[in-house]
Amino acid sequence: MSSDFEAAILDLDGTVYLGDHLIDGAGESIDRLRERLDTVLFLTNKAISRRRDYSQKLRNLGVDAGVDDVINSGWVTAQYVREHYADREAYVVGEAPLVAEFHDAGVTTTDEPGDLLVASMDRAFDYEKLDVAMRTLSNGAPFLATNPDRTCPTADGEIPDAAGMIGAIEGVTGQSVDEILGKPSPKMVETALDVVGVDPDACLIVGDRIETDIRMGERAGMTTVLVLSGVTDRETIEAVDVEPDYVLDSIDDIDVVLDR
Repeated sequence: MSSDFEAAILDLDGTVYLGDHLIDGAGESIDRLRERLDTVLFLTNKAISRRRDYSQKLRNLGVDAGVDDVINSGWVTAQYVREHYADREAYVVGEAPLVAEFHDAGVTTTDEPGDLLVASMDRAFDYEKLDVAMRTLSNGAPFLATNPDRTCPTADGEIPDAAGMIGAIEGVTGQSVDEILGKPSPKMVETALDVVGVDPDACLIVGDRIETDIRMGERAGMTTVLVLSGVTDRETIEAVDVEPDYVLDSIDDIDVVLDR
């Protein structure tokens, strides 16, 4: 039976793998998607590693993936800053891979208060970083963030994600983030659709987080597939104003969608 889809966009953590282990059946499901569709793109909100790191991790897990097969929020944010704030000196609340992404994009960063603030997941976030972020915003700097995720799924359970850093900065400054570049933002979906090169109604999006993956796909007009192998359970579905087109236990059940 043929599929109505031409491309698929897949989340990573909680959808393709948890920690250092593939979700059961994920490798075979990705193979089937590639056999049936023109393009499979991996899309993650995590900015604590670079695209090449994610592609290498996928290859280590037995999934063939090049750097151009992966987009993450750190790369999208760096490209956005290069396009819109090229003359700014950015203070980045984030880890070394995100700072390196900015440098590769030609963006200047600083360890002192800058004239642009970018917040992301930072496992070394502390009072000093919060203070520099506060002083950066007191200078009237724009406030950007890579992604809005509250937590990140791991093999041992959820860990705090970028929302913790964003919330701390908003709490002490009284200023809300001006723009978030990762899922479910229009910039993230625009970037992903440009890469896969298809119209939204010909694109499938599969993810485990209903408020980012599925909300983004719904807004864009994609067919949305929520998997319950990550952070979202059925009680969460009922509490959110987003309705997935499909709800699967995991990506292992993707044939339900392909053979609809």
